[in-house]
Amino acid sequence: MSENTDVVVVGGGYAGVMAANRLTRRGDVTVTLINPRRSFVHRIRLHQLVGGTDGAVVDYREILGEGVRLVVDTVTRIDAAGRSVVLASGGTVRYDYLVYAVGSGSADPSVPGAAEFAYPIGTFEEAGRLRPVLDAAPATAAVTVVGAGPTGIETAAELAEAGRAVTLVCGGVLGPYLHPRGRRSVARRLARLGVTVLDGPDTRVTAVTRDAVTLSGGRELPSAVTIWTVGFGVPDLAVRSGLSTDALGRLRTDETLTSIDDERIIAAGDSAAPSDLPLRMSCQAAMPMGARAADTVLSRIAGERPETLNQSFAAQCISLGRGDGIFQFAKRTDVAVWFKIDGRLGARLKETVCVGVLRHLADEAGKPGSYRLHRASGGTRERLLQAAERSETPAAAQRSGTPAAAQRSGV
Repeated sequence: MSENTDVVVVGGGYAGVMAANRLTRRGDVTVTLINPRRSFVHRIRLHQLVGGTDGAVVDYREILGEGVRLVVDTVTRIDAAGRSVVLASGGTVRYDYLVYAVGSGSADPSVPGAAEFAYPIGTFEEAGRLRPVLDAAPATAAVTVVGAGPTGIETAAELAEAGRAVTLVCGGVLGPYLHPRGRRSVARRLARLGVTVLDGPDTRVTAVTRDAVTLSGGRELPSAVTIWTVGFGVPDLAVRSGLSTDALGRLRTDETLTSIDDERIIAAGDSAAPSDLPLRMSCQAAMPMGARAADTVLSRIAGERPETLNQSFAAQCISLGRGDGIFQFAKRTDVAVWFKIDGRLGARLKETVCVGVLRHLADEAGKPGSYRLHRASGGTRERLLQAAERSETPAAAQRSGTPAAAQRSGV
C-alpha cells in the first residue's frame, strides 16, 4: 500500500483552484485548499461588481473537485522547517508539499491622501466597499478613476455606461500595453461613453482629498468619488515566513516554480517570481502556472524530474461596457501587435473568455489532467531568460516589479 501525500494549496484563486483540482489525479494524494472566503472570486469581473452588473463570485462547488477539502481560513505563517501552516483561527495544517498561490491585491498608494480618500478595487472586499459609496452618490457626482491599465479602463467604461460622469486620469499613456491602433479604438469608445480621458506627462496624481484630485501639472479636479486602480501588490505571507522574495514580495522560484529555499514549496500565479523574471499578473498566466505547479508536485511524488515553465501569451481583452470591448492580439512574448478585434465582437470575445476561464477550472475538476494550455511549445520562456542574461535592463525592470505591478491585466 502506497504512502499518502498531503498537499496544501494556499489561496483559492485561478492558480490555486487549478493546482488543487489537478493534484487529485493521484488517489494517494490528499489535497487541502485554504482560502479566506467561502466563494470563489471571479476577479476579472470586479469592475462589474463596482458597476452593479455582476456579483463576481462563484460557488466553489461549481469549479472545485470533489476530492479537494476546502478550509475557510487565513494562513498567517508558513513553518517550512516543520512543514506546516499556521491559521488565523489558531490551528495548524501539516503538509508534505505546499502550493503557494496567494495571488495579489491593491498596492499601498504613496500619493498623499490616496490611502485615506481613494477607493481601491483590487480585491472583492475593496470593490464591495466601493459599491454602496457609488450608490449613495448623486448620479451627477464627479467620479475620477485613477490609472489607465485594464482595470481603470474597464471600470471607467462600466460606470460611464451606467450614466456616471467619469474622468479617467491616465498618469501617462492610455492603455500602456495596447498597440497604438488598439489604443485609438479604446479612446474612441470611451469618448462615445462620455468619459473624459486625461493623458500625457502632466496627468500624474500628486494628491487626493475628500472632494478633489490634484495633478502633476497643477490642475485640480473636483471628485466626489475617487477610484484607485494604480498598481498591484502581493500579500506578505512569504516575507513573514522567512522565505526568499523579490522586491515586490513574490516568492522566488526556479523554472519549475519551486522555491529557491525549499523544494517542498511550489508557487503559482501573481505571487510567484520564477527566475526573478515574473510573468504579467493575470489569470491568463495564473491558470497555466497552477497546472505547472501541480505537475511539479506530482513529478516529485513520482520520483521524476519536473518540467520547466514555458509560458506564452496570446492577447489581452478589455471590456468597454456591456456592449463593446477589445481583443488585443499579442506575440507569444506578450508584446501587443497591430491586429485587434473590437466593438460588439470584441465584447462577445471578452465574455467568452470570462465564461471559458470557469469552464477550464470546472473541466479540470471533473477530469484532472485534462488542461493542457501550460504545455505551449516554441521556447518563448527560454528566449526571454536568455535575453535577460544578455542584458541587465529587461531583468532589472522585471525584478523591480514595475511592469507586473502597474500593468496587471485581468485576462
